[in-house]
Amino acid sequence: MPQTPHVERHFTAGEVVRDVVIGMSDGLTVPFALAAGLSGAIDNSRIVVVAGLAEIAAGSIAMGLGGYLAAKSDAEHYESERQREVREVQEIPDEEAREVENVFADYGLEPHESGPVVQALTRRPKQWVDFMMRFELGLEEPDPRRALQSALTIAASYVAGGIIPLAPYMALHRARTALGWSVLVTLAALGIFGYIKGRFTGSRPGRSATQTIVIGGLAAGAAFLLAKLIS
Repeated sequence: MPQTPHVERHFTAGEVVRDVVIGMSDGLTVPFALAAGLSGAIDNSRIVVVAGLAEIAAGSIAMGLGGYLAAKSDAEHYESERQREVREVQEIPDEEAREVENVFADYGLEPHESGPVVQALTRRPKQWVDFMMRFELGLEEPDPRRALQSALTIAASYVAGGIIPLAPYMALHRARTALGWSVLVTLAALGIFGYIKGRFTGSRPGRSATQTIVIGGLAAGAAFLLAKLIS
């Protein structure tokens, strides 16, 4: 009887989505809160736009740099641990072989079941080290282009998110009039972004959208009230 081939589809762009989430969520929230706070103190959209654009520039650079350094740190950590595993495989192979047995034991395999696999690995030093990196240390080899890609993705997402709450201020002269529109478009953007994020990350989209709206709204509301009190 003919069978339909089984095709598994897994989402494999987790790191890119994480970077977009980091950049977009901060880009929507921080300039939104800044614009709302300034609107509580002044009623001039031009000043809000200038301050908002300055914040977007500084924030995107800072966030991108943070993503770059984090990815570089991951790569350096992986390389350091790999060199250590290479030395241990060469200098204390018996101990490393026992560690392989322990890994299989964690999956419920008895020594007589895992023994042939352990022996096969010990004859292949590179694959042995690969196995230890992944299953003993839980480390995957990072993409060498990851640091730059992460920096650019986070920075671009921050800029894209930050322009949304500033758009009404660019179109309207009075800051407090623009504030109402900024609240509407930003909360709508937060909701859409939260929903899409939930779909990609596997969480409930409706709950993700609600959480994103609430957090962004609270941040902007706190900044607005604080600016009103200070002024």
